[in-house]
Amino acid sequence: MSREKEIYKVTLFGSVVNIVLTLLKFAAGIIGASAAMIADAVHSLSDLLTDLVVLLFVRLSSRPADRDYNYGHGKYETLATAIVGLALLVAGGVLLASGVEKVLTVVRGGELAMPGKIALWAALISIASKELVYQVTMRVAKRVDSSALRANAWHHRTDSLSSIATALGIGGALWLGGKWAILDPIAAMLVSIFIIVAAVRLMHEAFQELLEKSLPREVEEEIREIVAEDKELQELHHLCTRRVGAVYSIEMHLRMPGETSLSESHRHTVELEKRLRERFGQGTLIAIHMEPINN
Repeated sequence: MSREKEIYKVTLFGSVVNIVLTLLKFAAGIIGASAAMIADAVHSLSDLLTDLVVLLFVRLSSRPADRDYNYGHGKYETLATAIVGLALLVAGGVLLASGVEKVLTVVRGGELAMPGKIALWAALISIASKELVYQVTMRVAKRVDSSALRANAWHHRTDSLSSIATALGIGGALWLGGKWAILDPIAAMLVSIFIIVAAVRLMHEAFQELLEKSLPREVEEEIREIVAEDKELQELHHLCTRRVGAVYSIEMHLRMPGETSLSESHRHTVELEKRLRERFGQGTLIAIHMEPINN
């Protein structure tokens, strides 16, 4: 199965689960008068929307390089990651504001409705189902090395964590009685904090890639070790690296003795490119500039 098809398959699976959970949570939140469950429903809705974003942008990123995009369309996947993070950030901010408003209502002497048991059952179902979707999605994300899919997997995980907070808030209110109905909006606030933290992390990673941050130092050191395997290649310098969607881009300058023939220099270059692609993937973008060592 191709990389694109694997991403599509697991994302569609998550979308079906999100549709069912969104409808279940909204119904349970309204019937059970639970602010935390309605907040959880909004989170599941944002999951569904980001599934659609991933499906669209991964399709765009899988297009081959062309005249207008010589390095391919991989950054569309990075852009999808940023949009997922932004959606999480907005959802988290709205839910936090709503939770704060309800807590202030109690502080000012107001009363909140006691959540119903149906909301608790919906939270428990959500915990189990979204953790399953997270595990399946993350497994595929690691296998195909997709940042957008990895971001979406964490979106599923935050939904599972938020449902745990929701279950604790609703369960605590039901167990302790009417005076503790405030636990429901407090749980909603905890949910929103989970969402905001995840959003900031995802956006930070996406923006680093969009701003052409170099590959990790350990990756660059591994590149140097691969170059050093050929004793004829000397004085590696001007090493520039970056990530373009799911692939690495590597540029470097190397030196060989000035008397080396063009064909021999080319042979060393081709062999180096082969070793780099065997380690980092066949789609790795490589540019090597050879310079002579003048004796």
